[in-house]
Amino acid sequence: MSAITLRIFGTMMFCVATFSPAFSTGQEKGTVVPARAELSQLDQPLAWLHEAKRNYGAVKDYSCVLVSQERVGGKLEEQNIIQLKMKTEPFSVHMRWLAPKKQQGQEVVFVKGKNSGKMRVKSSILGFTNSALLFMSIDPNDPRVLQHSRHTILEAGLGNMIDQNLMHWETSRKIANSKVDITQSRYNNRACIRIEVTAIRLDPSAYCHRSVIFLEKDSKIPIRLENYDRPRDGSQPGGDLLEEFSYVNLQFNVGLTEKDFDR
Repeated sequence: MSAITLRIFGTMMFCVATFSPAFSTGQEKGTVVPARAELSQLDQPLAWLHEAKRNYGAVKDYSCVLVSQERVGGKLEEQNIIQLKMKTEPFSVHMRWLAPKKQQGQEVVFVKGKNSGKMRVKSSILGFTNSALLFMSIDPNDPRVLQHSRHTILEAGLGNMIDQNLMHWETSRKIANSKVDITQSRYNNRACIRIEVTAIRLDPSAYCHRSVIFLEKDSKIPIRLENYDRPRDGSQPGGDLLEEFSYVNLQFNVGLTEKDFDR
């Protein structure tokens, strides 16, 4: 499958404020010297993610292979390989499992505003009667679903990945609790910017202790994300893997229709 890369270039404007003589020295009576803006290692990564969000606004739909692995209930689950189709309006998701073998053929479909807000699911491992043969309507927050994933289908996709990381990084920036490492890299034959963000201090409320995200160099849209727990005795030096999501062979604006999500 050939990959079609978005070629949407955002223009980043950095302006230096100039002040009138009345504010230049602060020596005159009654004048105020504006506080110097405090720089953060997350400033540039946040600017890139905002660019990604603008560029993602041009995406109507996409298809890819989603490669994911998650730690649920303290256990690292098997790697999942999923054929993924998504539409942005209305928010629509179609997942069909290619691997592991026990989940081959499993399908999950969700369209916002349809089926009374429920997913359409065909699965033989979630404990749904006759679900290996039939699609059934299941609530996205059904406890049986969350036994196999850290997230609901409402959190799926690139748009959610951008928004969630913007939220986490903005929070971390406010409390000055991040060490950031930025390098040039490649993933799935695409030039990428690799951003590694590690918490300086333990924050029990944080979703993860360390994250690694790969932004496609031109569009800045993320195509791979790794999240790690804080290091503990017996864990990996950089913390045990919590989850990873990779979007392989992405094709944007392929012309998906309602029929692709009609189950």
